[in-house]
Amino acid sequence: MELNATFKMPSTKPLMDVEQIRKNFPILQRKVHNKPLVYFDNAATSQKPKQVIEAIGFYYKNYNANIHRSIHELGEEATEKYEEAHKKTADFINADSYQNIVFTKNTTESLNLLAYSLTAKLKKNDEIVVSQMEHHSNFVPWQQLAKQRGLRLKFIEIDKDGNLDKNSIKKNITKKTKIVSLTHISNVLGTINPVEKIAKIAHENGALMVVDGAQAAPHMPVDVKKLDADFYAFSGHKMLGPTGIGVLYGKKELLEEMQPFLYGGEMIREVRFDDTKFNDLPWKFEAGTMNIAEAIGLSAAIDYLNKIGMDNVQKHDRELVEYAMGQLKGIDGIKIYGPDERDAVISFNLGNIHAHDVAQVLDSEGVAIRAGHHCCMPLMSVLGVAATARASFYLYNTEKEIDVFVNALNKVNRVFA
Repeated sequence: MELNATFKMPSTKPLMDVEQIRKNFPILQRKVHNKPLVYFDNAATSQKPKQVIEAIGFYYKNYNANIHRSIHELGEEATEKYEEAHKKTADFINADSYQNIVFTKNTTESLNLLAYSLTAKLKKNDEIVVSQMEHHSNFVPWQQLAKQRGLRLKFIEIDKDGNLDKNSIKKNITKKTKIVSLTHISNVLGTINPVEKIAKIAHENGALMVVDGAQAAPHMPVDVKKLDADFYAFSGHKMLGPTGIGVLYGKKELLEEMQPFLYGGEMIREVRFDDTKFNDLPWKFEAGTMNIAEAIGLSAAIDYLNKIGMDNVQKHDRELVEYAMGQLKGIDGIKIYGPDERDAVISFNLGNIHAHDVAQVLDSEGVAIRAGHHCCMPLMSVLGVAATARASFYLYNTEKEIDVFVNALNKVNRVFA
């Protein structure tokens, strides 16, 4: 039985018809405060195309069963689709095999898994390096385990433009460094970090390279082999997939050496009263009943993105950012944070108006943005602000929506004049 026969994908790779793509997203048809929804909070979570929504419903309606356990037809179909999701994810980031792909709940759980498993063998005063721009998910786990185990946590500084300071990279990554963990793209500044170059420096010093790819995987082609990342983490819900499904890529030899993060059913091969043998990769790290429907939804999201082409997604996002940056610079009192060359994120403040007030006025105009510290409080302290407003774009956004956004910001200035 062909389980996905009812699903039609969007237009072919060479052309990216945004208006046609928008028709695949039911939520974009709704109104907010009686105005068309302009959704610019994609760095927090993306919207879902009907192909993803229907794939999840199709699973529940037609072959809902647990995986890797039952030999009946439903169980075998569910297992096939769940394992297929691992293979599609591996191909999506150019990993060698499905064995490199561990499913988790989200990027946060992926990074926590690494923090607990990789630091288990570290000795007192061993060093871990992160940056000042990290999301709390790639900051707090390392910080807390460093405090508990007597490790030293060091921070790569950012320069005035919002890029990683080159001298700080060289200064902080040394022969004492055991783990370097950096974001690929900043969720606040939009900075695209030179992961490949930093991975080379880390490896020359005998350190492992961990990458938080939560903002990168949805917006650009990711090749873990080219990056030479030892580990790469990202979330399904930021790349058109459902919530509740995250990905941890790891080099096979490293995953084989690591102890599991969670223990229980499914992650075992044999249990005796005196000992337990763990399962093969990646199931060794997937304890209990996993988020099967969400993995199938992620698989459909990858199909959707592959049909469009990640090169096209990246080009579209960069064009939107360039257009938005040009339009925003004409607004009185605006301060934009981060480099000129960036991904699909713009954080800003408008004069002395609090970011939450900016977001509230924009919401009244149907424009959804984020306001706050964006789970990056250490970065906010470096920037010298308590909060910023943040607009973030994706493949279904348009220049016309940016015009609505800019007009709404002008209204903010009038309201608070």
